[in-house]
Amino acid sequence: MPGQVVVLGAKGRMGRSATGAFLATGWRVRTLSRAGLDLDGAEVIEGDAFDAATVAAAARGCDVIVNALNPPYPRWQADLPRLNANVIAAARATGATVMIPGNVYNYGAAMPERLDEQTPQRPTSRKGRLRCQMEQACARAGVPTIVLRAGDFIEGQKTGNWFDSHITAKIGRGRLMYPGPLDR
Repeated sequence: MPGQVVVLGAKGRMGRSATGAFLATGWRVRTLSRAGLDLDGAEVIEGDAFDAATVAAAARGCDVIVNALNPPYPRWQADLPRLNANVIAAARATGATVMIPGNVYNYGAAMPERLDEQTPQRPTSRKGRLRCQMEQACARAGVPTIVLRAGDFIEGQKTGNWFDSHITAKIGRGRLMYPGPLDR
């Protein structure tokens, strides 16, 4: 039975995809955005995710909170913990499950060829350490959390990510750029 979800960061790749997926399966979808968001079928709430009361109000009555917030990389150290704390507080108040897009930064430069749920997280970058801290904060808070881990989230439309701006940029001319050895 479909439930209700709030998507934080619905303007980004992961947020747009999550919004569309939940809508397509009959969920009631609410989004929180500062402004300028128009998603057919979703209830749009204008507000700032840096405000804990706003996030809590947006999550009221929701079964799932999608935390697709992604501040600019130079702001991660200052912004990720604050945003994550607001999401955790809202999840605790509502009993909602948190869903976050995970990445592979957590595994560090020496990550194995194959990753699974038993692969140790040994971040070697600032971004990796911050993502580990974000996931661990959810676990310490006892908040049910689903981490959707991938190397990148790619949409069917051009959004300026590395895939469409480099790999498939010249696909219309029959050219594909492959970023590594051809046997991998």
